[in-house]
Amino acid sequence: MKFGYRLSSETYVGLGANLGNPRKTFEEALGLISSFAEVVAGSRLYRSAPFGFPDQPDFVNAVAKLKTDLEALALLRELRTVEQALGKKVIRENGPRIIDLDLLVHGDHVIDSEELILPHPGIAERDFVLLPLCDLAPEILHPVLRKSFKELKASLADQHVIGTPEDWSFDLFSDTSE
Repeated sequence: MKFGYRLSSETYVGLGANLGNPRKTFEEALGLISSFAEVVAGSRLYRSAPFGFPDQPDFVNAVAKLKTDLEALALLRELRTVEQALGKKVIRENGPRIIDLDLLVHGDHVIDSEELILPHPGIAERDFVLLPLCDLAPEILHPVLRKSFKELKASLADQHVIGTPEDWSFDLFSDTSE
């Protein structure tokens, strides 16, 4: 017998871009995502200095909270399809891109496979991921580190976020209160 379960209230996807119009691209991405998941809420938009490869434009980053019945690998494949539909091309690792969608947390799943590592391995070191996560879920515990996103943010050494976050209300968010 197969039991269905739903960890949808704890599914978070990171959005990043530094080419084109990131806000518009994020809205297009969320529109496509809404065909296979409910887009519940979105963080503010954060501008950040490039990570890893500095000779490129600043990034814009955000996090979206989703509800979905898809398992983690199926969700990852759908997110990759959205990236391809929006024209993502990887020029170099951590290089410039029109869109980057990262499955950050999917419930309390811990996966370490060739195709997917969950939770996303960069969460604890990246303020441009933790700050938007804290907009949506500061008290959620990292499934491996067992610290809240708020605690992880407080212990960050490197800072990449620049300036003040920008409010972003997008009509696909079905519930922005939590």
